[in-house]
Amino acid sequence: MSASKLIQLGAFFLGCLLLLSSVQAETSPTWTQATALFKQASFDKTREAVDLLATSHEPQAQQLLQALLDGQLYQHKQTDALALLSDKDPLDLSTGQALGTVNKDDYRKVPINNTLRKYLRSKIGGLSLANPDPKVRLAATTGLLETITPEMLPQLQELASKESDQAVKDALQLGIHLASLSATDKPTQLAAIQALDGNLNPLVRNKLNPLSTNADPEIAKAAQASLRSIENKVSLNASIETLFFGLSLGSVLVLAAIGLAITFGVMGVINMAHGELIMLGAYTTYFIQKLLPNYLDYSLILAIPAAFMVSGLMGILIERTVIRHLYGRPLETLLATFGISLILQQLVRTLVSPQNVPVSNPSWMSGSLEINSVLSITYNRLYIIAFTLLVFAILSYLLRKTKLGLQVRAVSQNRAMARAMGVRSARVDALTFGLGSGIAGVAGVALSQLTNVGPNLGQSYIIDSFMVVVFGGVGNLWGTLVAGLSLGVINKFLEPWAGAVLAKILVLVFIILFIQKRPRGLFPQKGRAAGD
Repeated sequence: MSASKLIQLGAFFLGCLLLLSSVQAETSPTWTQATALFKQASFDKTREAVDLLATSHEPQAQQLLQALLDGQLYQHKQTDALALLSDKDPLDLSTGQALGTVNKDDYRKVPINNTLRKYLRSKIGGLSLANPDPKVRLAATTGLLETITPEMLPQLQELASKESDQAVKDALQLGIHLASLSATDKPTQLAAIQALDGNLNPLVRNKLNPLSTNADPEIAKAAQASLRSIENKVSLNASIETLFFGLSLGSVLVLAAIGLAITFGVMGVINMAHGELIMLGAYTTYFIQKLLPNYLDYSLILAIPAAFMVSGLMGILIERTVIRHLYGRPLETLLATFGISLILQQLVRTLVSPQNVPVSNPSWMSGSLEINSVLSITYNRLYIIAFTLLVFAILSYLLRKTKLGLQVRAVSQNRAMARAMGVRSARVDALTFGLGSGIAGVAGVALSQLTNVGPNLGQSYIIDSFMVVVFGGVGNLWGTLVAGLSLGVINKFLEPWAGAVLAKILVLVFIILFIQKRPRGLFPQKGRAAGD
């Protein structure tokens, strides 16, 4: 026999096998019974069909039940064939084959009610619990918890005994305890209440609340004790969340104030345009994202050095053209820099837009890290805390280990002596102002990920920046870090009971009273100049 004939014969037998499997799928007893039950158009008979399919091993059973739940299960009026009729791809559920173009008038919809919908969800969840993928099993178990009943207890216990994935096993154990809360015998209920003591899942509180007023005093007392334990944990997690938000706010204040601390400490200049330098950094981020719309995840990283350069060069320009002529006249520098801030604001309104501009978060800064059911930490604030510490470490290294840092510290401690030793104080002033302004631009990059970017962005942080500098100690980096984080945390803990505005007022009053006792701040600058 030739090779071609052998190939033809093999293809013939393969076709026969496929046809046979198709016929078997169409005429399997379970499928035939379910089809007959659906045809009767009775809610009770439909429930019987659901039970039949849920306990069968039909390959399309779960798909059929999902189609029924979604209102997409139809039955042919002539052949009784079951089909999934959706807007995309109509499907013959008995064979799993696409139907192509169909006339819906040839089909009747299989009706369900709310009771059946609830029942279907539990059955579909039960089928998903046998899925080989642990993520699917975990999602199915979590979805099943909302409709848990005591009747499901044996099935959950069997699944928990066989489960190998710890996360799924924990979810199944939670389901067992929740189902046991509705048990008829008292010892089982008490054991379940004790097992759920301190559990932060919202479903646990919902189940325990009715039991706290149970007619049986022992069950009511146990439920109340468990609820108190849960509330204590919720309060603790709320405090941790408030602390995290306080640290994130403090990090923003540190970023906004650390550049001001350098310029104010070294040069004695009250720079009211510092907020606008922050704004320029935020707008630099916006323009970088516009230039690289397809590289959003990388644009923020590129915006950091770009914002440092833009704000730093603008700071050097301001120092060279205006501030260097006003040294020793603090009131005039304050008025001059306030005028510069107004000019920069109007320049942005004219050249860009008077409205806020959109700055997107990259994918790696989106979302949140879920610690438990009541505590989650947003990635953007977490990254900003880490970024603040990184900027602080780099700046601290520059000021302590480089030649520029040595000259900056010399000028800040005793300008006259530094000049006598050959330090070019004018150059140091320009570079210091540029460095402080560049850090302000970097702060603008961070702020663009937390708040709206607009012409008035800097005005929201200039007063807070000065408070941080004065509270921490003029020109001291560690003082700025401690003061910024402290004020952020204090502000966030005051807000829940005092309100945002009153909290800021209380913080301001605290700083005023503190300065009365320590006028040079937490960490005063040390030097050999007269009056130190």
